[in-house]
Amino acid sequence: MSQHILTAVAWPYANGPRHIGHVSGFGVPSDIFSRYQRMAGNKVLMVSGTDEHGTPIQVQADKEGVTARELADRYNRVIAEDLTALGLSYDLFTRTTTENHYAIAQEIFKGLHANGYVFPRTTMGAVSPTTGRTLPDRYIEGTCPICGYDGARGDQCDNCGNQLDPVDLINPRSRINGETPKFIETEHFMLDLPAFSEALGTWLQSKQGEWRPNVLKFSLNLLGDLQPRAISRDLDWGVPIPLDGWRDREDKRLYVWFDAVIGYLSASIEWARRSGDPDAWRQWWQNPEARGYYFMGKDNIVFHSEIWPAMLLGYNGEGARGGTPGSLGRLELPSEVVSSEFLTMEGRKFSSSRQVVIYVRDFLSRYDADALRYYIAVAGPENQDTDFTWSEFVNRNNGELVAAWGNLVNRSISMAAKNFGAVPGPGDLTDADRALLARSRAAFPAVGAELGRSRFKNAVTEAFDVVRDANRYLAEQEPWKLKDDPERVKSILHVALQVVDDAKTLLTPFLPTSSNKIHAMLGGEGVWSGMPAIQEVDEDGGPAYPVITGDYTGAATWESRPIRPGTPLAPPTPLFPKLDPKIVDEELSRLGQ
Repeated sequence: MSQHILTAVAWPYANGPRHIGHVSGFGVPSDIFSRYQRMAGNKVLMVSGTDEHGTPIQVQADKEGVTARELADRYNRVIAEDLTALGLSYDLFTRTTTENHYAIAQEIFKGLHANGYVFPRTTMGAVSPTTGRTLPDRYIEGTCPICGYDGARGDQCDNCGNQLDPVDLINPRSRINGETPKFIETEHFMLDLPAFSEALGTWLQSKQGEWRPNVLKFSLNLLGDLQPRAISRDLDWGVPIPLDGWRDREDKRLYVWFDAVIGYLSASIEWARRSGDPDAWRQWWQNPEARGYYFMGKDNIVFHSEIWPAMLLGYNGEGARGGTPGSLGRLELPSEVVSSEFLTMEGRKFSSSRQVVIYVRDFLSRYDADALRYYIAVAGPENQDTDFTWSEFVNRNNGELVAAWGNLVNRSISMAAKNFGAVPGPGDLTDADRALLARSRAAFPAVGAELGRSRFKNAVTEAFDVVRDANRYLAEQEPWKLKDDPERVKSILHVALQVVDDAKTLLTPFLPTSSNKIHAMLGGEGVWSGMPAIQEVDEDGGPAYPVITGDYTGAATWESRPIRPGTPLAPPTPLFPKLDPKIVDEELSRLGQ
């Protein structure tokens, strides 16, 4: 039975282009998952956009001598183009500076406020002594007062996992310029997180055995130390606070983390409006049978497993103080928070300032998008920190994509095209023929089960085992030596082509571009797996901006489909380019190594 599946993808920050470490956490895993779910017959809504508010945008804008809006406009487009080139199949990738997003963020705030889960409090806020501008919690580092870790952020210590307040850090310093921040009294609205501790605990305990253990353990450990958390900041760039006495103030805005997580909902509502059915979003947000999966890197777990669920509970009136749902109605909590660990590069943390980085755009200008997608799937940071090395990238490209998969496709189609000009029909099948066909069919439930649980490494490994078995089969059957037995050659090549077609389907979530090529090589008609495109849109006649969208209703389905004997075949073109090992040294030199 078809399910409604929400794929909620972390919002990339629009203060610069994104690098491959970013997309290994939020981008590629979410697309693999969504493509599989569509192929399995489910109704997927994959949404995200650029996160465009907050101090970091202003800091970068000052560096570049532009306004915050001009900076957000520029990088919104850069990021949208890069994610499209990577083949990420968003139903809508939008931005947080739309009128729609402002309205939905303000509605969630008003609902929380009406139910008593938001209250004002005078706190100590960090300010830059040189600029007078508020420093966001994440832009302050120091020594954790709980575990002594030097490098804790102002909102959280990554070493012990505890929530922090910047004023409590030992030897606090600004990540922007290293100066010691000044702390001053300021009034802010607070989200009463302790009011949700019991409801969050019950909800999280219900996820035992479903979530990745590292995510669930981290989330449960935070429950004992929930503190009220500021949801406003002293800024002039962001969503206005929708209350009398606050909405017209130029120095107070909703905190960027608060409005960003609401983006999943606002993007869904924008998508519905653009689709022609303004209420369509409700099937993913108010349907108890729908499932919502949130994809991000591990530094964002707390926002998706604690804070966003608390906001939803508060809006629904389901915290310790009760209440009633706001005007949007009751909203469903996440089904799973799918967090990846960190990707490092050649043994070092990604750092734009230190040139330890390769941006998505630069990578795709030199290498295949599917090659990067495959590397992230098979060797990425799914459940532990992982190091990207150029030598491993080249080895996997040449040894697995070229020598294993590309070689199987090329020699199977080449022999059939040369000898018969079409897909040959099978004669009498041998035990070896039947065994490989059975092996290929059996991979669909096995790979599908892993993809449904977001176990991408297991899934792609199982799919590639089919490729290796098919190569082994051809090596053992040696059809090139059977010129005197054309009927046997037909059977062997029919089996090989059937398995190529099956493997193409199994690998479609990981390698959509090359799977589309194979579909065409095998004589397939129409679109196999839909690809994203950029569309220029506007809002109420305002300036145009790019969104990612697409029609993903192609022919791809999660099943083995019999190939059709007699389908014309032409000599194939190489599926993947073989990389010169010299590029390792070239890329390392770009990193200064």
